[in-house]
Amino acid sequence: MKKSWAIMRRDLIKLSRAPALVVASVVMPVLFLVIFGNSLQGQLKHLPLVIVSQDQGPYGIRVLERIQALAAGPQTITISYRHDPGKALQEVRVGHYKAALVIPPDFSRDIIAGRIGELGLFVDNVDSISTAALKAVVGQATATLRSNYVTAREPKLNEIALRSSNLFVTVDYDRSLIPGVIVMALFMGSMTSGVFNWIMDRFSGVTEAHLVTPLSPWNIASGLLASSVLATTCEAILVLIAGLALTGGGIAGGMRALGMLCGVIVLTGTGLLAMMFAMYSRTSNPRLIGGPASFLNMILFFPSGALYPIESLPPWLHSFTRWNPETHAIRALKSVMFKGADFAAISADVAFLAAFTAIMLLLAAATLKRSL
Repeated sequence: MKKSWAIMRRDLIKLSRAPALVVASVVMPVLFLVIFGNSLQGQLKHLPLVIVSQDQGPYGIRVLERIQALAAGPQTITISYRHDPGKALQEVRVGHYKAALVIPPDFSRDIIAGRIGELGLFVDNVDSISTAALKAVVGQATATLRSNYVTAREPKLNEIALRSSNLFVTVDYDRSLIPGVIVMALFMGSMTSGVFNWIMDRFSGVTEAHLVTPLSPWNIASGLLASSVLATTCEAILVLIAGLALTGGGIAGGMRALGMLCGVIVLTGTGLLAMMFAMYSRTSNPRLIGGPASFLNMILFFPSGALYPIESLPPWLHSFTRWNPETHAIRALKSVMFKGADFAAISADVAFLAAFTAIMLLLAAATLKRSL
C-alpha cells in the first residue's frame, strides 16, 4: 500500500508541475459544449432572404407583412429588398442570400380577378437544410392568406401558386458534406505530417543532424512544409474522388472547376500546415499535440458551415466565422463544386486564404528554433 501511495504521490506531483494540462482538461470540455451546442442548433435563424416586390396591390402588401412578421417573430429569416430581379438572383447565385422571393407586378390583380396569383421563390438549393426552412417560411406566409400550394399541372382558381425554382443542380445532403470532409482531411493531414514529423525527429534525436548543417530555419520549415503539402493535397484529392464516387455526383464546370478546386485545396492545406507548425514547432513531446489539436479541429470545423448554416449561429460565433480559414475554404469549394462558380465568385475567399497562409508561413519560420 505504501509503495502504491508513493507512485501515486509522485504522479500527482508531476501533474501539479503542469497546471496548463489540468486547466485544459477543464476548459476544453466546457468550450466544446458551448461551441458544439451553438454550432448545431435545432431551429434555423437569420437565413438571408432577398425580396423583389413589383406589386403595390393589397395582396402583395399582405405577403410582405406576413413575411416581415415571421422575420420579427421566430427570426428564421433576415430580409433585404431589391428592385431588380436579375440582380437579386445573381446575389443568390454568388451566395449573398439563400433565396430570392419575387412578387410579380400583376400578383394582386390576378387574385382579385379570380386567377392564380404566382410568387417566384428562387433558392440556393446547394444548402438543402436552409432551402427547406425558407420554403416553409414563405409557405406559412401565403397560408395566412388562405392559399395553398399548387403544382404547375394542377392550377386552381383563387389561390396562390408558389413557383419554387432551384438555381443549381440538386445536391443531396450527403453530397453537400464533401467540401467539409475535404477540409477535415486537410486538417487531419496537418496533424500527422509536417510539424509532427519534426517533433518526432526531435524526440528521437534525429533533429541533431539538421542543427549541425548550415540550413536556415526557413530552409528547414519550407522543406518540411513542402513535403507535407504534397502528401496532404494528394490525400484531400483522393477524399474528393471517393466522395464523388460514393454519392454519384460530379463537378459542375469540368476541368476548369477541377483546377480551381485543386488550387483551393493546396492553398488551404498549406495554411493549415503552416498554422500547426507555428503552434507546435517548439514542442518537444509528441504527446502534447493530440489533445489541443483535436480541440482546435472542433473549434474550426463545426462553425465553418460544413454541417450547419453559419447565418443561424449566435452573433458572437458568427463573427468568428469571418476569421475562420475553414469557413472560407468550404464556401469556395461549395461554390466551385456545386454552383460552377468562376474565379471572381470565390476571389474574396481565396484572398483571405492567401493572406492567412502568408501570415502562417512567416510565423512558422519565425518560431522554428535551431536548438534542442
